[in-house]
Amino acid sequence: MDENFGSTIIELIDDENNKYQLEYLDTLEYGDRTFMAFTPVIEGDADEEEELDIVILEAQEENGEEFFVTVDDDDLLETVFEKFMERIEEMDSETDEEEGHD
Repeated sequence: MDENFGSTIIELIDDENNKYQLEYLDTLEYGDRTFMAFTPVIEGDADEEEELDIVILEAQEENGEEFFVTVDDDDLLETVFEKFMERIEEMDSETDEEEGHD
């Protein structure tokens, strides 16, 4: 993972050798599984008010090597997405409160 101005950027390569750069947002333990939320890296001028695309991947480990897999269960994906959104909203409101106290 590449630390870039406080952001963690990872590059993923899919089964067809397509490369994707994603910015790490958060990690969530749900049940006995670990999920990570990312947003695609957008080059150029991105509007901060623009709605973010969220990519949720499950972190797995095999033979000591970590890798990511897509979540195929739609109900599980929706549940995990909602939990991530709750956490992101909490982080945003905490940031807004801190900025208001300056």
